[in-house]
Amino acid sequence: MPAVHTLPASLADVALAGSTVVVIDILRATTTISRALASGARQLYICQQIDEARMLATQSAVRPLLGGERQGRRIEGFDLGNSPAEYTPEVVDQRSIVFTTTNGTRAMAAAAGADRILLGAFVNLTALVDQLADDHRPLQLVCAGTNGEETSEDILFAGAVVDRLSQHGHQPVNPAAQLALAQWQQLPPAELTRQLESSRGGQNLVAAGLSADIGLAAQLDAWPVVGELDSEQMIVSRSQIPPPVAPQADTG
Repeated sequence: MPAVHTLPASLADVALAGSTVVVIDILRATTTISRALASGARQLYICQQIDEARMLATQSAVRPLLGGERQGRRIEGFDLGNSPAEYTPEVVDQRSIVFTTTNGTRAMAAAAGADRILLGAFVNLTALVDQLADDHRPLQLVCAGTNGEETSEDILFAGAVVDRLSQHGHQPVNPAAQLALAQWQQLPPAELTRQLESSRGGQNLVAAGLSADIGLAAQLDAWPVVGELDSEQMIVSRSQIPPPVAPQADTG
């Protein structure tokens, strides 16, 4: 049963053990990770700090690519930024990537302790719902936000997931999930790109001259690969559909 959290900070009061978490950072981390995995990247090492990322890259036997951003811009000395357009098969196929971003990688760290941590975006919506449809663990949809503030693009995607899951009998369980669902259902499909452009994250990208990334992030099922985070090692790799998890028996 999905609950929506509009910022990672709200997870502080949630017992994550036994649950599945979906981390959402539409503009752009989870979109970019889906593109990277769809393009053949082996895995992504998730780091919170720039120095940590650089150190990890130097310690690897085969140097990984360095990817990420701060305030939307590629970090100095990094191979890649956080634009999904950069993560093509020609660049990342069979490569490992060390990855750090302003908001998305912090949201991933906040989800540590859950049974499963998946990464969701419009570009892998159907593949993600396929992973969740038969999973009857408590589901927490966690929006990354931007610099500690809510962002409508993440909430809108959470609403899309809630909407799809309702068709499988999973009903929203908190007010934020109900609000996200209503916002998604009120949006005409043709308006998705425009809605992302008008969001807080979208406006930041437009100001930075990165508006092309918004159109890429709005492409439904463009890169239908779901990343799964191993929170002990902080490594994202391609997720596989596990056996269905049945509801727990009522022993009361």
